[in-house]
Amino acid sequence: MRLAVAATAALTLAAGTPAAAHPTSGGPQWTSLSYTPAPADNPLKGFLPYAGSYQTFPYSMEWFYLPLRDVMSGPRQFRWDALERQLDAIAARGHQAVFRFYLDYPGKPTGIPQYLLDQGLTTHAYPDFGNNGVSVAPDYNDPRLTEALENFITAFGRRYDGDPRIGFVTLGLIGFWGEWHTWPYDGYTQPENWMPATDVLVKVLSRYEAAFDRTRLLARYPSPENKDLNIGYHDDSFAFETLPPTSWHFVQRLIDNGVTGKWRQQPVGGELRPEIQSCLWDAPVSCGQYEDYAESVAQTHASWLINHAAFEPGFTGDKRGRAVAASRALGYELTVTAAALGRDRVTVRVANRGAAPFYYDWRTELAAVDGKGRVVRRWPTAWTMAGIQPGADAAQLTTRIDTGDLRDGRYTIVMRVANPLPNGTPLRFANTTQDTRTGWLTLGTVSVR
Repeated sequence: MRLAVAATAALTLAAGTPAAAHPTSGGPQWTSLSYTPAPADNPLKGFLPYAGSYQTFPYSMEWFYLPLRDVMSGPRQFRWDALERQLDAIAARGHQAVFRFYLDYPGKPTGIPQYLLDQGLTTHAYPDFGNNGVSVAPDYNDPRLTEALENFITAFGRRYDGDPRIGFVTLGLIGFWGEWHTWPYDGYTQPENWMPATDVLVKVLSRYEAAFDRTRLLARYPSPENKDLNIGYHDDSFAFETLPPTSWHFVQRLIDNGVTGKWRQQPVGGELRPEIQSCLWDAPVSCGQYEDYAESVAQTHASWLINHAAFEPGFTGDKRGRAVAASRALGYELTVTAAALGRDRVTVRVANRGAAPFYYDWRTELAAVDGKGRVVRRWPTAWTMAGIQPGADAAQLTTRIDTGDLRDGRYTIVMRVANPLPNGTPLRFANTTQDTRTGWLTLGTVSVR
């Protein structure tokens, strides 16, 4: 997997340069753009529900689980219909999907492919988490299962890497709920240790990294096996077991593995702990146990969190307002601080006021709008917003435009970052001139003579 970086026609850091600075004598002048908070349903960030259509809360992504047996029927035999149905339904609502495959989900029928069970794969029954023997934990060290997982990941990546319907993929496959743990069957709490041996974990991680080059992946826990891989993390006990110094809390694991800064290149997501999804937004907070939400975001730089309670049953009044603000605080918030426009060149300065960068290299487009509101010329650019870091100086992006074929007159120059999902939620900048023309950020005007 290659790291997404901000590839531009020209990119420099505008360190210490005032927004109203003049470039060169006789050249275009800088115009400051005003800030306003970006919408809470910007793509690839914020709170998300389990897959479905909801009118109760803003969102741009939807979550689901899928048993591996639904797509894998033999060592190299796959039928993708179940995944396609989910992805298509979510995309039809203008959203991107976040999901994982599992083998063992307590309380649900097994996700193990039937052919492996028919071959005699060893499994363990257990009563924990309300399972009562419904699901079974497989012997992850069986070479037949290891081979199956490697074959699946290869086929999965070959077919779906870069699919615009997908926002993020969590690794899944191993442990209860695909969360890479089998507690209490960990060799400490109980004598049996049902987790795979380290060499099996390394094979699964390596195969994922090799199979996915564009779609971003997230692992449940920071570990020595994944610390150097191009894979992010998801904290599924967010604001509950997140903050240090407890050894098993998410941030402490980041610290112990030396990856506290990995969020700058790889995404962090997760789930707001189900017990606190509703009570955390009461004033005062009514949860019996919880951690400070703002501090959890600040230390993890999370971009998205499952918080189904915000959608069903949903919140009202001030409680809903606090939850919307908390959702908006996740991930990036890109704002154009200033623009300099000329007949043959456009330059913008883009700052990130959010908690994390934007992780995908979606392409930026410029356009000229005439006095009747018609887009009369479009210019693709090499710009991408990926990698613009929060708290850093604004990134300066420059590109040439050709206005030679435009009629004499005055034109409004607009900019947008296109969502590769055709009807996907558009990326919107935190500026007052965003959506002056729907879907576009207005930068200013130029005269053509």
